[in-house]
Amino acid sequence: MSDLPSRVEITEEGPREAFQIEPGPIPTEDKIALIDALSGTGLRRIQVASFVSPKIVPGWADAEAVVGGFAPRPGVEYTALWFNASGLRRAMGFRDRLSIFGSVTVTASEAFTKRNLNRTQAEQLVAQRANIAAHREAGVVMERVSVQAAFGCNWGGEVTAEAALDVLSDAMALAKEEGCDIRRITLADSMGWATPLRIERLVGAVRSRFPEQEIVLHLHDTRGLGIACAAAGLRLGVARFDAAVAGLGGCPFAGQPGAPGNIATEELVFLCEEMGVETGVDLPALLETAHLAERIVGHPCPSNLLRSGIRRAA
Repeated sequence: MSDLPSRVEITEEGPREAFQIEPGPIPTEDKIALIDALSGTGLRRIQVASFVSPKIVPGWADAEAVVGGFAPRPGVEYTALWFNASGLRRAMGFRDRLSIFGSVTVTASEAFTKRNLNRTQAEQLVAQRANIAAHREAGVVMERVSVQAAFGCNWGGEVTAEAALDVLSDAMALAKEEGCDIRRITLADSMGWATPLRIERLVGAVRSRFPEQEIVLHLHDTRGLGIACAAAGLRLGVARFDAAVAGLGGCPFAGQPGAPGNIATEELVFLCEEMGVETGVDLPALLETAHLAERIVGHPCPSNLLRSGIRRAA
């Protein structure tokens, strides 16, 4: 375990993830209450909303009201998600409350790119050139490349490390051509295909090709291996993870109704504590917030720690 980081940074995505997929409607004030509760747990980065079409994602029709309504806490960075110039313009209206940065987004599965975006991978690269231009015009830095379905796809099957690396390399080349300073690479297991071995293969390949960029793991617990994959990432020295309180959320376009979403933040924090890795998070406070999240959505959430608690043997 010599490559274990001493500390990790967790991006909490529960609010954004949950309210894009819950049938709802979830009251705006409940969304705000969850964000404010998360702000008091020691988490330092929280994704609070999606600026997307309310016709496609009705759960975020109130994005402006939510972003304008939560109580920012000093030392906490708040972010949001958008996919086009319209969403960027909406986010820019909250520059005093949000940390706004851009991402070059590609997908390692041609099948998922076509199903999710109605584009080929080549067409998605062209679209990302326009995406970079829109962010540049708005004065927003493009700081990361995100690879969706980096480990596998429900329509295209397993994605090899070589295939994912090829897609990532195309995106990095485009970013370099456009003058972007890419600091981080997100490997997103959008549909839960990752295993510890696949984590080792892809993280190793990415680190060998792009040693200067930090790696972020965005893991889903669809097949029950999310935390095992996080442990594999930690052993490789990965120090940035996305997670969702109570295991909220999931991709509404992945064809897996009822499947678990992101790894549960409290389970990731518990894992880190057991491995001697600092998170800065108050785990009991986070568990209380997870119970709040479960009450808000009105149904049991996937987190095992939510039910078992954190009692340890004497």
